[in-house]
This record gives sequence, C-alpha cells and structure tokens, in this order.
Amino acid sequence: MLLSVILVSSCTEKKEQNAKAPTRVTTEVVSTAMNASGQTYVGIVEEREATAVSFTGMGVVKRVLVSDGQAVARGQLIAEMDDTQARNLLSGAEAQMTQANDALARYKMLHDAGSLPEVQWVEIQSKVAQAKSQLEVAKKNLADCRLVAPVSGIVGKRLVGAGETALPSQAVISILDISSVKVKVAIPEAEISGIGANTTSMIKVEAVDGSFTGGQIEKGVQADALTHTYDIRIHVANGERKLLPGMVASVQFVAVAQRQAQLLSVPVTAVQRKADGSLFVWTVGKDSTAHRSAVTTGETMGNRIVVATGISEGDRIVTEGYQKLSEGTKVVF
Repeated sequence: MLLSVILVSSCTEKKEQNAKAPTRVTTEVVSTAMNASGQTYVGIVEEREATAVSFTGMGVVKRVLVSDGQAVARGQLIAEMDDTQARNLLSGAEAQMTQANDALARYKMLHDAGSLPEVQWVEIQSKVAQAKSQLEVAKKNLADCRLVAPVSGIVGKRLVGAGETALPSQAVISILDISSVKVKVAIPEAEISGIGANTTSMIKVEAVDGSFTGGQIEKGVQADALTHTYDIRIHVANGERKLLPGMVASVQFVAVAQRQAQLLSVPVTAVQRKADGSLFVWTVGKDSTAHRSAVTTGETMGNRIVVATGISEGDRIVTEGYQKLSEGTKVVF
C-alpha cells in the first residue's frame, strides 16, 4: 500500500512538472477608437503671395532701407538708386521747356497780329508739346530712382545691396504676404479623391506650438512623375503673423479621420500569412487560448491595416509574441 501511494504521488509530480507554462504575449482589443486619429500628412507653410520688387531702369543702388524679415507698408520707401544722371536730364528738360514756352509767348503775339505764317505757328506749338513730353519723361526717370513697396507684407529676402548695379526688372527684394498662408501637402493618388475643396483639416505647427483650422483647399491636377502624389494647398488664417514660410506642419483631414474611425484595423505586423497565401491573426479566447482567425484586409493606414472580415470589435488579438504560438496555446498578457 505504501509503495502504491509513493508511485501515485511520483506520477502526479511528473505530470505537474511536464505541464507547459502559458506563453506570454502582448495583445490589443480591437476597437474603432484605435483609428480615431486618422492619417497624418507632413506639409510646408508657404506665403499667400510673393512679390518681386525691382527698379524699372539700370543704375547703381545707393542704399537699401529694409532688411530680411522686416514688415513694410504699401508706399514705403525701400531702396534708392544714384539719381545724379536723372537730375541732370531733368534740369535739361526743364531748360528746354522754359525756352519753348518763351518762344511760344513771342510767336503768339506775331500770330495774333496776323504777321506769322500758320505753318510756323503749328511748328512752335509742336516744339512746346515735345519739350513738355521730355520733361514728363525726365520727372518719371527721377521718380523711378526711388523704389517703394507696391504691397504690404514682410521682406522675404534682400537680393541687391548698396553699391551694386541694378538691372531693369532685376528683383531687389521680395515682399511676402503672410496675412494668410498656404500649407502645401503631397497626397498619394489613391487618396486624393477623398479630399475636396471644402474638406475640413486640422493643422499643427510645432515651431509655434499651435493648432489651426484649415480653410479652402486648392487641388493640383498634375501628379509628380516619380512619387505619384498630387500637391494641394490649404488656406490658413494668419492674423497674428505666427506662421512663417518654410515651417513644417502636421496635417490631418477631419472627414478622412471620421471615415477611418468607422473601420476596424490592426497593426500590420499582427497579420500573418499561411502557406496557401490566406491571411489570419491570432485571437485570444475567453479561456486564454490562442486561435487562428482567418481575415481579409483592406487599405493600410500608416503602420495599421484595415480588417474587412474575420474579427469584430471587442476581440482580443495578439500583436507581439505570436511567433511562439500554435493552435490552442495557453497565453498570458
């Protein structure tokens, strides 16, 4: 009897020793809330409009009165060109105008007295008109030696400095209008159809630690040949002038995020493929055992993938440690 008890006790101990410990895994409960954040895109802040300001004639720049980043108002003097030659030309034009007016006054007396041929009277009138035209041109040339801001904004960049020769239509400075800005985003061709001109967007710019609501959207119609993306530009109000060209922004489209929030998704790495090509995920039952669940998938959203069929909201799936699993394996999480 004693021997039987010892044998039974020994067998029980061996069975307990041979019992396999549960496998530790990491899991996730499937929920539509996992997708509420939606897809995030990277954008670049651009000015609303850029204006290149230049002299209309050629000459040596005498001084530039503004610097990069400075706010300027419409009509403000921003640069001057050496006006010595323009002043000399104006003085000559004024002298010709005085001479023409004096001749006109003397010939008028003769014309009124009827002793001046009509041809000569017409000729002197033409000379007066010519002198007046030259005077106006000389005044315009002198005025053009002063460069004023055609619009209000901030100076983006100074392109010509004092002492340099400015050529006609060569930009001296650029003025940026940032009363409102545009955020440029590259959208993959598969997603561009889901974004319309009035799609609401949320924009976050870490450089100013602020979030902004996007306005109307301009959609490009030509895709990049290499990346197959379309450029869109989102209008953003910038009354406080916080947003500056070149800042990096994170962009999320509210309508897209709401659509994605209605879908079930799992980490891409959680989806496994069988030898026959079918897909499955490991799910954990109420008895803490692992089971293969066949699934069909849809679009990818970052590091997650939409699961169309095979799982339901509330199911627990294995996201890490699935390499050690087999059907019916006990797990702990």
